[in-house]
Amino acid sequence: MKKIVLFSGMLFLLACASRPTLPHPDEGSSENASVVRANAVVNGLSLYYEIHGEGPPLVLIHGGGSTLDTTFAKVIPLLARRHKVIAIDEQAHGRTPDISRMVSFANTADDIAALLTHLQIPKADVFGFSNGGTTALHFAIRHPEKTNRVIAASALTRHADAPATFWKFMKTGTFDQMPEVLKQEFRKVNADPNALLVMFKRDSDRMNAFKDIPSDQLRSLKAPVLVIVAQKDVMSVESALRVSQQIPQARLLVLPGGHGNYLGEVSAGPPIPQGPEFTAASVSEFLLAK
Repeated sequence: MKKIVLFSGMLFLLACASRPTLPHPDEGSSENASVVRANAVVNGLSLYYEIHGEGPPLVLIHGGGSTLDTTFAKVIPLLARRHKVIAIDEQAHGRTPDISRMVSFANTADDIAALLTHLQIPKADVFGFSNGGTTALHFAIRHPEKTNRVIAASALTRHADAPATFWKFMKTGTFDQMPEVLKQEFRKVNADPNALLVMFKRDSDRMNAFKDIPSDQLRSLKAPVLVIVAQKDVMSVESALRVSQQIPQARLLVLPGGHGNYLGEVSAGPPIPQGPEFTAASVSEFLLAK
């Protein structure tokens, strides 16, 4: 039977108080350690990445319209206490420039595989949020030899995972409707006046070309997978349960709040109290489990 963990309201806060926590930054790997910031030329792309901490390698894949900072800034220091965190800005996002190639889940998955080869890392854990979670699943399908464990957070695998209104908005939404905080954060790391609009167009095209991940590909996954969903997420809890039931070695974690609250993602509004800490501890526990 699949392991399903559901936390909401006061139960979530009690769990935060009683659950094993990540070590203090003075213990073991420290969030005060030096950070590597660099670009690697992979598949014709100058891919920006950062490395935080030491330990088993863990790749972070941000959501659409985002950067590594807007999605993961609150959890990177927490995860870096136990892991060698490798966070990327994918093609046309943040500090990674665009090239004449569509942004797709498969292309980003292949870029990450090439980055691991560049860094001489034979195998890694991957943690993706939203579009990044879908990419993490594509990475595990396309590069099983490089995949250790996977966290797919708020990740769509088929059109039926989200309501029809979501897909309609993907077709009709305009640049003006993009959350202002995401625009502001993008401009902090990329001053090119055209880059933000290019990113918006690339992400729109990716979602409008979205193809369901076939069920047999999910069933073929050999890597252990932690599926995370919020109670008021873009995808329903029922859809996340279906995904977890299709993957042989999967667990499902249901958290309170909406899309990204549990990470402290910048456009999600105020994070759930202790949400980023609890999420980071849960992820680390899953990744380091024997």
